[in-house]
Amino acid sequence: MTISIEKHPCFNDSSRHTFGRIHLPIAPKCNIQCNYCNRKFDCMNENRPGVTSKVLSPHQALHYLHKAVELSPNISVVGIAGPGDPFANPEETMETLRLVREHYPDMLLCVATNGLNVLPYIDELAALQVSHVTITINAVDPEIGAEIYAWVRHRKKVYRDTNAAGTLLENQLEALRRLKEKGVTAKVNCIIIPGVNDRHVVEVAKTVSELGADIFNCLPYYKTTETVFENIPEPHPELVTAIQRETARYLPQMKHCARCRADAIGIIGRENIDEIMKELQEAAKLPMRPSENRSFVAVTSMEGVLINQHLGEADRFLVYAFDEEAQTPVLVESRPAPPAGGGTMRWEAVASLLGDCRALLVNGAGEAPKKVLHKSGMEVYTLDGVIEEGVTGVFSGKDMSHLMRISQMHACKTNCSGTGGGCG
Repeated sequence: MTISIEKHPCFNDSSRHTFGRIHLPIAPKCNIQCNYCNRKFDCMNENRPGVTSKVLSPHQALHYLHKAVELSPNISVVGIAGPGDPFANPEETMETLRLVREHYPDMLLCVATNGLNVLPYIDELAALQVSHVTITINAVDPEIGAEIYAWVRHRKKVYRDTNAAGTLLENQLEALRRLKEKGVTAKVNCIIIPGVNDRHVVEVAKTVSELGADIFNCLPYYKTTETVFENIPEPHPELVTAIQRETARYLPQMKHCARCRADAIGIIGRENIDEIMKELQEAAKLPMRPSENRSFVAVTSMEGVLINQHLGEADRFLVYAFDEEAQTPVLVESRPAPPAGGGTMRWEAVASLLGDCRALLVNGAGEAPKKVLHKSGMEVYTLDGVIEEGVTGVFSGKDMSHLMRISQMHACKTNCSGTGGGCG
């Protein structure tokens, strides 16, 4: 099978007026913290990486893609660009790519990543014919990189300062080299940050050109509130033009970048936001696997009013349906929990017991049970609040960030602990 790379609007300037792209927002977690980044999930007025209206499961994303292709038949590219990093969410990313390749064998596939954790997946990316990969490389000098990154989390270890920047750079450059060995078209984004790396971007272009990068994107830094760099002004257009002229000595330039959202869709600059966002919102309301009949939501609660019980302490699960006409949850039954003990087998029993539930609302849960339940097709929400509000949020797709426990939240209105521990 031959897949044309001439239809990618981000890599080929001449195709951007004809062919569209869709970004599937399935990767919420990130493994680095950039000093210019504040990842909002629900702001429709910003066009920048890290922003999305909803986060989908891989099967929800496939359902959404079916609808999107009907609305925008000119879509030629399916990309994954966050809102975190695709390879900080490798299971979701690779499952989504497999599903899309299976159902759309002629579609171009691409990913945009910081490059930290790409290496273990390059062989499968090539096997799936992922034809385009973008890596954001902001510095090839760890001293400069240390000013850009607050921390880097790699292989369960958190790095800071030059150790963080050096670890990131080592993996980025090796990933670029390996991708080119596999014949993947590689674009390198470099964000121009005045006073930080603006005089270093040419060196970045020179370095990545020697490793075989195909195209270079001098991306103007976007001033974002509540970040370390919020007081740094955006680069003047004349500075950007001058840097593009210098870096063009080493690599062809992408000059039409729209700093796309993680849920971008359609022809660049001509998106039909309202219509497409409606389909995205509807997909997010579905069960993790939309083809399954999961009509209920389960809750752990001590008294039946609040979501106030840890999963491991629950001796029963309250199961709710949703009255669409009255727009209110309805308690259907109470199901006794499997006996304590048994390790993974207990959580598999819970998954079987709640096999008709699309979500489980708890006040706390360990990673092991969450992983088992998630694999079974059930979303686990760690919340504090009234049952009625939580259940309604699941069925209606309403924002529940105000109910999420601090340690679990990753929306724009929350405080980051800065530990590098990642979002739940």
